[in-house]
Amino acid sequence: MLRFVTTNEGKVREAREYLGADAVEQLNFDYTEIQADDLATVAAHGAREAYRHANEPVLVDDAGLFVDAFDGFPGPYSSYVEDTVGVERVWRLTSEEDDRSAAFRTVLAYCDGEGFDASPDPVDTGDERRGQDQAADERGAATTDDQVAAGDLPVKIFEGYVPGEIVAPRGDGGFGYDPIFEHDDRTFAEMSAAEKNAVSHRGRALAKFGEWYTER
Repeated sequence: MLRFVTTNEGKVREAREYLGADAVEQLNFDYTEIQADDLATVAAHGAREAYRHANEPVLVDDAGLFVDAFDGFPGPYSSYVEDTVGVERVWRLTSEEDDRSAAFRTVLAYCDGEGFDASPDPVDTGDERRGQDQAADERGAATTDDQVAAGDLPVKIFEGYVPGEIVAPRGDGGFGYDPIFEHDDRTFAEMSAAEKNAVSHRGRALAKFGEWYTER
């Protein structure tokens, strides 16, 4: 059984759509969310901590909104910015910029206490210098391995990316930054759950993970 470490039941339902209704169980565990400039570093740390707590295979996700005009900010700090600054203020700040392009990113971190065979998806071995390959994500391909010889529980990383634009809030669905993130002429908040899942950053990461996990 795979434990999805989250307090968000919606994320669990989405994971079950990709992995099977009986393959995923929610684990409500408050792991330490470290401060880092890289989503993978945060998620990998959480996966190691959750695995040591549960002693079973775990999946941790971390996501963020990356605004080009702000050099990718808020990125890994998106949740904090949402809570303190607010989504509408992010829109107002971005509306003053000529470039309103942005992207949603999700990182899934999987840990089961074992090592991993070589594959296109990166392995975090505890070294925070692992880079990202945005171009590969934009093509829908897996990012490149950057495996380093640091001693810690290995964590397999899967990334999902969806490009878009920051717009004035529209729509009543979704959560978080969904009302101000437009993809293909609609905000995520204007899409049904099924429509959003089909194109979302988390859905793309889950699709990659699911394909790999069936062979695990």
